[in-house]
Amino acid sequence: MSTRALRRLKGKQRGQEALDLGNLTLGDSPEEQAAGEEEQLDTANSKASTRKAKKNKAPKNVSNIYELIGDADNEAENISPDEEAEKPDGNKTSGTEKNDNPGIKKPDQKQDDVSTKPLSGDRVKKKKKKKKTKVTLEGGQEAVPDDNIDLLLENLDQTNGLSLQNEDCGGSDRRSVLHVEHRNLNPETELKRYFGARAVQGDQRPRQRNRQYHRSTWMTSPKDSWPRFSRPGISMTLLQSKDGIQFFTFEHGRDYQQVQFKFLDAVESMDPNNIVALLQLNPYHIDSLLQLSDVCRIQEDQEMARDLIERAMYSFECAFHPLFSLTSGTSRLDYLRPENRAFYLALYKHMMFLEKRGCPRTALEYCKLILSLDPDSDPLCMLLFIDFLMLRSREYHSLLQLHQDWEEHRNLSQLPNFAFSTALCHFHLSQQEDVDPEESDKERHKADQLLQNALIMFPGVLIPLLDLCTVQPDPTVTSHAFFGPKSQIGQPPALAELTALYVGRTHTLWREAAVMLWLEESVKEVLRRVDAKDPLVEDCQNKRKQRYQSAPRNIHRHVLLSEIKEATSSLPLEVTSQPVMGFDPLPPLDSVMSYTRPERQHVGATNESTLSLFFRSLLPNFNFQGGPRQEDDMEVARAGQELNQEVNRLMVAMRDMLANIRFQEPPREDNPYRDEEEWD
Repeated sequence: MSTRALRRLKGKQRGQEALDLGNLTLGDSPEEQAAGEEEQLDTANSKASTRKAKKNKAPKNVSNIYELIGDADNEAENISPDEEAEKPDGNKTSGTEKNDNPGIKKPDQKQDDVSTKPLSGDRVKKKKKKKKTKVTLEGGQEAVPDDNIDLLLENLDQTNGLSLQNEDCGGSDRRSVLHVEHRNLNPETELKRYFGARAVQGDQRPRQRNRQYHRSTWMTSPKDSWPRFSRPGISMTLLQSKDGIQFFTFEHGRDYQQVQFKFLDAVESMDPNNIVALLQLNPYHIDSLLQLSDVCRIQEDQEMARDLIERAMYSFECAFHPLFSLTSGTSRLDYLRPENRAFYLALYKHMMFLEKRGCPRTALEYCKLILSLDPDSDPLCMLLFIDFLMLRSREYHSLLQLHQDWEEHRNLSQLPNFAFSTALCHFHLSQQEDVDPEESDKERHKADQLLQNALIMFPGVLIPLLDLCTVQPDPTVTSHAFFGPKSQIGQPPALAELTALYVGRTHTLWREAAVMLWLEESVKEVLRRVDAKDPLVEDCQNKRKQRYQSAPRNIHRHVLLSEIKEATSSLPLEVTSQPVMGFDPLPPLDSVMSYTRPERQHVGATNESTLSLFFRSLLPNFNFQGGPRQEDDMEVARAGQELNQEVNRLMVAMRDMLANIRFQEPPREDNPYRDEEEWD
């Protein structure tokens, strides 16, 4: 018999039951309670059997989290209004409080302490529903409540062995310093924190008419002004998974390879218009977007340059593998493959635009993302940049934690940027107002010690730093042999490159008055220790002579990308003498090539003389060859005849050129129309 028929026999309609408060009793005799429980069980069994016949809501296996969520919603909708109305005011609790411990039954909740016979059937029915939401996963693991979606995702992550892209991912109790959050990849999040949502968004309302559909992405926000997106031919493949680390690579399709060959031809032509023409046909070609962005940036069109980089990142993100994660820190891309380098460069250029735009916190997230793609090799040497972004975004504790975690296996203290940045970090912590006086004195003492050690280890930093800060040093400092010109001239080449890079990038952080006073005190203390023959001074001098003889290739690549004049001028000759392409600066010597560019056939270019090339530059249509010549034995026999024809054509072209030359006559003295004040 159906539930509706049972209610009709009892004379009740759905939602029309009246609460008989007169029958409510706080304590019944054991006999009455037993009789009531028997009626409750009979009614509940009939209703439960009818409901199971209609729909079986207890899943045996949870393979899709959305099934659980859907069942929870259906159950919430199927609860009748009379059940909601029959809840006493004293027992109203939230869904999360009821389902925190579904398997634990409290002793003081046998029958909710308030029960009557008319309400008993509904009470048991609600308890049955609670039991149905209790699901057992594979492996004997008990499922979490329906409304706690975060715990559901965590349990599914453990059962499937895959890391989901959510903000709370991470197996350790303490998050890694390089942990990336999705919300911090959007610069509007930081701008809203500075200026407010109304100032950032303004009165901009999306136009519904002629609005294109774009795929939602994390790194960029697609714009309606962009060309219609179509798959450019880039895909991502999972190479292998080892020890919880997934190794991916981008792949170029056959059509994309042909476009890549055309792009290389356009680069060799040294004409940006050829790249523009290529982008008109292929608006999402990555290398063309990167190269044209550099051209726009040189022409001071920053908005267009940034828009092209964002378009390249959008094209990359649409090609991501389903398992590729931006935040988990377990996804790797090999820089040795040319297909992956464009992704590194797009992230780096986007990070630089964000830093110049005034979003250091967002730029820090992209810096950590680049470093997490290959933390062992660090192809773009982001360790030379991450400390600057952490100081600008005031992530002092993160910087100290990174230095502590990586010092053992990366020797970060041997880099000038970390030696000075950690000292500056402790100084800023000592200046905070919400710090206890004892803790502040401790941080200040630590900062003094670290800064003095950094100045002793890298004395060539002081004078260039003061010059860029427009501070005149004391004569006792400039005349001292330790900080004088000798300290800069005697630096090894690699150390001079690192020093110039740090000074050119972070000199703005040292311009504060309090920081400059602290630096002055530390310099005086260092000079006292030098004069006192401190053994640390000689030890650091020996270390400088033994180390920093030659910098690795990734440091040179980072200096080229930074475009800091003080650093690029210190690059070695073997780097500056070779051509540097913006879409692939200083490629690795052991690159892994998946496809090669076919050899170009230069028709007649190698046989042209210098004189013919000169006339070709003056007259682009000039061609001494009637058509492409065949390279065979007959060409050698006709060499003399063709040479004569070439000379004749050159003479004809020279006559035409001389005949077209017109010389302008100078103005005569007796010109009556001459202005007297023309040459004054």
